[in-house]
Amino acid sequence: MRKVILLSLAAALIALMASVSFASDAKTVNGWVSDSKCGVKGANAGAEECTKKCIKAGASPVIVTDKDQKVLMVDNPDAVKEHLGHHVAVTGHIDGDKIHIDDVKML
Repeated sequence: MRKVILLSLAAALIALMASVSFASDAKTVNGWVSDSKCGVKGANAGAEECTKKCIKAGASPVIVTDKDQKVLMVDNPDAVKEHLGHHVAVTGHIDGDKIHIDDVKML
């Protein structure tokens, strides 16, 4: 019985550590909400209407980072639906060229 309790506590501790490390992997990047058709060309203050038009026509929202102009596909597009064409700070989990957004703030 004692072994079962110790193993359960160890498993709970491992799960807790894994969830804490996952939460700390979130990164914040500044950039523009653009669309997959225009990408970097749509990463400016004058492209808001074009971005909205392209999204309405079927393009996907992307984040174009300020630092290196990297285009990140947005896993959860509903997170940026109110910010199309805006300059934002997004916090989320980046995996290669994709980002899952947890939070969006206007800049």
